[in-house]
Amino acid sequence: MTDEIMMEVHAIKDAIGAKYGNNLDALFKEIQLGEARLKAAGVQVLEPPVNPTNLPNTALQRTRFAHR
Repeated sequence: MTDEIMMEVHAIKDAIGAKYGNNLDALFKEIQLGEARLKAAGVQVLEPPVNPTNLPNTALQRTRFAHR
């Protein structure tokens, strides 16, 4: 069985990897530059909490901030 959505997700992942030469450092730098451009344009970019262990046990904590 082939899941079309997962095929599309993998194609997008592969395209992003190819764009940055499968270099996570280059991808991370591009993300940081994008955030800086947004901040310069006046968009509020939220920073992750300093100590996520003090947050309530939510799905957001488990997925985004749990391993920092």
